[in-house]
Amino acid sequence: MSTRTILCLASFHKGHEFMKAAKAEGWNVLLLTSKSLEGSDWPAEVDEIFYMPDVGKVWNRDDVIKGVSYLARHRQLDRIVALDDFDVETAAALREHLRVPGMGDTTARYFRDKLAMRLKAREAGLPVPDFAPVVNHGLVAEFMRQKPGPWLLKPRFSASALGIKKIERSENLWPALEALGDQQSFHLLETFVPGRVYHVDSLISRGEVVFSIACRYGAPPLAVMHGGGIFSSAVCEYGSAEERALVAANAAVLKAMGHFRGASHTEFIRANDGTFHFLETSARVGGANIMDLIEAATGLNLWREWAKVELREDYYRVPEYRKDYAGLLVSLARQEWPDLNSFSEPEVVLRIPKRHHVALVWRSPSHARVEQLQADYLARVQRDFHASAPAPDKATD
Repeated sequence: MSTRTILCLASFHKGHEFMKAAKAEGWNVLLLTSKSLEGSDWPAEVDEIFYMPDVGKVWNRDDVIKGVSYLARHRQLDRIVALDDFDVETAAALREHLRVPGMGDTTARYFRDKLAMRLKAREAGLPVPDFAPVVNHGLVAEFMRQKPGPWLLKPRFSASALGIKKIERSENLWPALEALGDQQSFHLLETFVPGRVYHVDSLISRGEVVFSIACRYGAPPLAVMHGGGIFSSAVCEYGSAEERALVAANAAVLKAMGHFRGASHTEFIRANDGTFHFLETSARVGGANIMDLIEAATGLNLWREWAKVELREDYYRVPEYRKDYAGLLVSLARQEWPDLNSFSEPEVVLRIPKRHHVALVWRSPSHARVEQLQADYLARVQRDFHASAPAPDKATD
């Protein structure tokens, strides 16, 4: 049988381990990326690289379809994979157009459109914060009368906490909508639910969640991005009621959304009454070094395992993995190149060098020890290194 070919879409500089693993599986690896990333350090395992003109990482969808269709005249494309949230819809459109197996337009919408995924989750009987589409102003006003504030005004197609605005009083919403102009309908309004925020990261093979791990953020990502805090996360205690509830809720979400094969990062919030509410999901590996956290705890690199899920089809099996505990911390730093040697505890397994950042990963067989170190490191980083900056309007990494 001739060697099969996978086309990877990456509008950001990521996915290296996925592409290396795809090559190790015996596939030809093609990469379509942004022209602004020409000259970046892409893996040597990539057979060919093609570039799309981009303005702020945005590609013209019609141009992508035409360009990839031209490539397909002389290259048989057997798989198309999006390596970032912002490429999911483009990859789905290409699969639909070229009839390549994988997630199509309708399913992809549930992993990109925050309104579509909430409607689908509610239809499946899953708890979600109360929400309303920002379309008809009369219905929006009625929603605010029935559901007390504060509320969150969320872009439907953004990633993470980008672009989210907290609305404290109903009269503050209308100027915010006026400023959005024709972009209003690309937003939703959601009741703000206070509580702890969690993420569950998964591998899915033939519609079954074959691996998942539940973690709890320190401060909620929204508070970190908009309040200038420190990003942190740690693995939940295995077998705890908290972990079991999250794993079950995650499986229910992915089944409802129709995820058939790949990776996912899904977020939940635990309300004051103890109920886990679905926040959002994605068809990708978690960002912000979450993959490093999971690899420290389990030994599994989710980028590499995702490639195996995509390419091995029926016979993917999760390799044996550890069930240690791990923690992650990422912070802006006042120093250009912070000296992290003071974090000398034997549990520290990764000090990630990045300009004007502190980034640490630690591991222990003890859940209590990981949480103890998390509290200690948050205090030390806040005191000795932490800096803050305004939240970006769009993704930059």
